[in-house]
Amino acid sequence: MKVTYQGETGAYSEMAVYKFFGRKVEPVPCKDFRDVFESVKTGVVPHGVVPIENSIEGSVNQNYDLFLAYDLKVCGEVAVKLAHVLIGNPTAKFDDIKTVYSHPQALAQCRKYLEKHKWEIIPAYDTAGAVKIIKEKGISNAAAIASEKAADLYGMKILARDIADNPSNYTRFLVLGLEDAAPTGDDKTSIIFSAKHAPGTLYHALGEFASRNINLTRIESRPTKTTAWQYNFYLDFEGHRTEKRCIEALEALEKFATFVKILGSYPRVI
Repeated sequence: MKVTYQGETGAYSEMAVYKFFGRKVEPVPCKDFRDVFESVKTGVVPHGVVPIENSIEGSVNQNYDLFLAYDLKVCGEVAVKLAHVLIGNPTAKFDDIKTVYSHPQALAQCRKYLEKHKWEIIPAYDTAGAVKIIKEKGISNAAAIASEKAADLYGMKILARDIADNPSNYTRFLVLGLEDAAPTGDDKTSIIFSAKHAPGTLYHALGEFASRNINLTRIESRPTKTTAWQYNFYLDFEGHRTEKRCIEALEALEKFATFVKILGSYPRVI
């Protein structure tokens, strides 16, 4: 089975694909997150995997917006531990490094380490892609931040290990499909809604879950991008959308929302 992800071979997203689907899957890399959504929407591949939040740097905002734009379902989640290393060409020396390439999220997760060394920072579209860039350019005074696997795949040299600001560095990925997952008894549901613009609306909306003993695991607000200072709320809660209490909560939420979009239910991992 083919599964698409954003990045180059050796990217953390590729690791998420293997962790969720197993080693028999065929990962299909693409350049942009939108390409992942588009590939699943058009049936080029049955599933895609995208990062949604990091334990240090928080949300991957572009993907929240893409979930609103595309009519796809979340059918799974997986967490990957990120062990960042500093990678250079085989002839590179640590003391000669002047420039560091990586994805903006990885750069942010290693901010203290990078500030200490005062290197020039250049954002790249992907962690493994950053390794590919310095390899292809043959730059001896530049390095990339990526995984140890990426260093091995591209035949590069590890200059430093464990460079993230926090060793407990995880990224949560969501699995995309045209349908969500069947109930397992230990599930999670993701939705998007916009609360009506009136006092106490959000309070009462969330209260519909609390009154039914439904645990909220995440809430995130994002600008609607259509009206200034108006927001959409992204909500994860425990339970499957087909459970009686969840059905009741979602129906009650309609009273306080201008719209509700159910992204899907899936087995709870985190």
